[in-house]
Amino acid sequence: MSLPHAILTALLEKPSSGLELTRRFDRSIGYFWSATHQQIYRELGKLEQAGHIRALPAPVPARGQKKEYEVLPAGRAELTDWVRRSEDPKAIRDALLLRLRAAAVVGTEGLADELRRHLALHQAQLEEYLGMEERQFPPERNSEADRLRHLVLRGGIELERFWTAWLTEALQELDC
Repeated sequence: MSLPHAILTALLEKPSSGLELTRRFDRSIGYFWSATHQQIYRELGKLEQAGHIRALPAPVPARGQKKEYEVLPAGRAELTDWVRRSEDPKAIRDALLLRLRAAAVVGTEGLADELRRHLALHQAQLEEYLGMEERQFPPERNSEADRLRHLVLRGGIELERFWTAWLTEALQELDC
């Protein structure tokens, strides 16, 4: 349900072609709402059929030219309605947590290596987020939109801090 809303958000921030949109997902929105390029293109078609977006007219029509999309009033209204709706938090579904639970039954052989691997991945993601924060949110960027975008990034930073602390604790519990 939320992928179309992620796309509407991205297109309201900046009209884009499908290719540009997939690149932007890879660099920003994809950090907290992932989607494959195929899913994005499929959703663009559905949003266009629903009258939420439209392809902008090309300055010079050409076969095979990439379409650039913009959000129509119906799409903005849909996104506004979605922002206002309430939604319960989703339960955590993480294979690593399930592995730890299974290790309690079958033993921990090989588990420490996987925990170390996850720790390294989360540490790298944390460093990337901190770098993004430094580059993208200097003190003078203080509009409401900037504060909200920064809040999303800070949420990601705190999640990565949680995972690095928790994985460090888990490794200590295993005496590794």
